[in-house]
Amino acid sequence: MATSSNEKTQNSGKRYNPPKDYAPPLISKFLNWVESMNFKYSIFKDQPIYDNELFPWVKNIEVNWEKIRKELDEVMKDREDLPNFHDIIEQVNTITQDNNWKTFFLAGHGINCEANRKRCPETVKLLENIPEMKNAFFSILSPNKHIPAHKGPYNGVLRYHLGLIIPEPREQCRIRIDEEIYSWEEGKTIIFDDTYNHQVWNDTDGFRVVLFVDFLRPLKFPFNLLNKLIINVSLFTPFVKETEANFKKWENKFYKERQ
Repeated sequence: MATSSNEKTQNSGKRYNPPKDYAPPLISKFLNWVESMNFKYSIFKDQPIYDNELFPWVKNIEVNWEKIRKELDEVMKDREDLPNFHDIIEQVNTITQDNNWKTFFLAGHGINCEANRKRCPETVKLLENIPEMKNAFFSILSPNKHIPAHKGPYNGVLRYHLGLIIPEPREQCRIRIDEEIYSWEEGKTIIFDDTYNHQVWNDTDGFRVVLFVDFLRPLKFPFNLLNKLIINVSLFTPFVKETEANFKKWENKFYKERQ
């Protein structure tokens, strides 16, 4: 679990519950209500970081983490040609605009990642054990990369990180979630709510890589069905269509050059 820290951070506000200013007023009001119900009817108490024991599938992934690392090592040979996060999801350019946060998508909400998945069959097999998984990719931070304080847009998912390549000194490769600081460890898991304010530092001379997964927040019936509906409807939004187009553009170029 996370360790405490007195490190000063920027914009370390508690909860994220802004109006959905990207949507018409009535839809924004509805989504805010849905989020309030997600908090109220969560199976697990609302908190920034969750006990891994609450999620039985975590143990199997940790036991087999070296299989994922082996496939990652092959992917890392192409690191320079992998897409930046903001190349795929353009809204991410509000927190990063350089070439120091690379991604390799294995599952994307509305994205067909079949070519990438074929390169990482053991990883894909393990991901299939995560209930209601929606997104999965290798998140690759360059040395001395800082991701400033930010918050996720919707509380219907929880986030999973599995440490895969964690450079030393490990304490200098860390994430703040709300008021807690966590330093990743190879083969170890952190599960958190990304709608808490958080930021990331890799203050080392090495690359940091985690397996980055979003999965549906466990909710009581019938709000689990409502949450699933909201996520599925989002597949038809311009945001998701744009993300899919950006990914396909990179994928076509990347694999064409390797034929």
